[in-house]
Order: sequence, then structure tokens, then C-alpha cells
Amino acid sequence: MKKTKKEKKRLFFISIAIIGLIICLVTSVSNDWGKILENNRKINELTSEYEKLLNDEEKLKSEVTKLQDDEYVARYAKEKFLYSSAGETIIRMD
Repeated sequence: MKKTKKEKKRLFFISIAIIGLIICLVTSVSNDWGKILENNRKINELTSEYEKLLNDEEKLKSEVTKLQDDEYVARYAKEKFLYSSAGETIIRMD
């Protein structure tokens, strides 16, 4: 069967439309994959930062508990700020 000029034209335009749709879909999918990969990278970074912050929180909670003890505070002040009681001599060794 011979195709008429009109059928060939219609087939050509349909082919161009299908190729255009395929190109649009491929670019859309590639953009979405790029966003997914970027989000996964951000998730990994934020998870790492979250774990670090949890570790810091534990250290700070421990420090708060220690600072509620009067003996620890006195020893800390003596070591850190060279505070001394009456009759004590401070000798700093670096």
C-alpha cells in the first residue's frame, strides 16, 4: 500500500511529537535523579552532624552533673583559675 502525502506528513508530525515527549521525559527524570542524589548527600551530612551533636550533648550533660557536685566545682576552680584556700600555695606546672 502506498501512503499518500497527507499520511506521510501526519506520520512525520506524530513522530516528532513522540520524540519531543521522550526528550522531555528523559530530562525530567535526569533532573529528579540529580535532586535525589543531592538529597541523599544532604541526609548523610545531616546524620553525621546529628550524631556529633548527640555526642556533644552527652558531654555537656555529664559536665552539668559534675558541676552540681560542690567538691568537683572546688577542684575545678583550683585547677582552672588557680583558686586557693587559706594556707594553700599554688605551684603551676606546665
